Amino acid sequence: MMKISVTVYSTDLSDAELRQLSQLGVDCIDFGSGSAFRGVKEQGYPDLDELLKLKRRLRSFGLDINRVTLPDLTKNFMEGNHDGEKELENSVQALKVFGEAGIPIVRQRFEGDTFPHLTVKYRALHRGGAIARGEMLLTNEMNGEQLVKSFETNWKRFCEAYRRLVPIAEEYGVSIGMHPSDVPHPGTLFGGLGYQRIIDEFPSRHVGYIYCIGTRAEEGGSSLVYDEIRHYGRKGRIFLVHFRNVRGSLPTTKAFEEALLDDGDLNMCRILLELYKVGFRGCLNPDHVPILEGAAYTEHPSWPNTCIHWSYNNVGYAYSIGYMKALLAALVEFAG
Repeated sequence: MMKISVTVYSTDLSDAELRQLSQLGVDCIDFGSGSAFRGVKEQGYPDLDELLKLKRRLRSFGLDINRVTLPDLTKNFMEGNHDGEKELENSVQALKVFGEAGIPIVRQRFEGDTFPHLTVKYRALHRGGAIARGEMLLTNEMNGEQLVKSFETNWKRFCEAYRRLVPIAEEYGVSIGMHPSDVPHPGTLFGGLGYQRIIDEFPSRHVGYIYCIGTRAEEGGSSLVYDEIRHYGRKGRIFLVHFRNVRGSLPTTKAFEEALLDDGDLNMCRILLELYKVGFRGCLNPDHVPILEGAAYTEHPSWPNTCIHWSYNNVGYAYSIGYMKALLAALVEFAG
């Protein structure tokens, strides 16, 4: 059966935080920052002994590590600067360390995979005054020739990185999952057709997706989500699911707003059933959660007006986790 994971951005989790996660029924932790692990700041990649110590500590609370993030590949790498090769080497070494530690899923971030200048961010108010992330298109007029050139340049650098990483992932039995570009404008590296190209270029069973329901719905609504779940899921390429709901989409309303699981455009129960039908048995992560009254959260400049990682006593995450566990319990009864 599917499990539930939450994202954190630090390895310095207190006993109280881990107890609360256990009490909420969380199964696994996803580490969303490539610099979170001890050793990264000192040597560029995680220290294996410290990572194994962290893994043992989490297991003592009934938790496990599901997904980690490799050190970021910044503009230095994407633009072919000399320092960028060191960044890639750090990712290669980090992947080996995570493989030695038995971590099942890694993610590699690539700077420049989004076009933040094409939307304006705003604060949306939902049910009872809940605060939600909203983004609205500024314009849909872009230089097509320049867009294609930029995409192909970034795609070339992405492929160079994956050609180094994929053989190591295969050697260590690690899955490399890619999150779609958020916001998924035309021409973004992992939006639109670029997302499909990943498994075309790298057909390895260790290459696939951190499939974000909300982000893909931003691009094409529920019909796109259902189609992609069937398409990627039947190929066994969905490694982790970001289980978030939204209102609106870029093609229909020229804007979108993240929403609570029961308060957006998507039928999350039906989506869960589609995932089950294609054989997905990995983790569901509530991911971005609107800000409810009393929630403790740290605002991220790239994603304001939303909680992008779990925090102690965040009522929005408690609500989302409970909602997801109820759906999973109902799925057991329905599926038999």
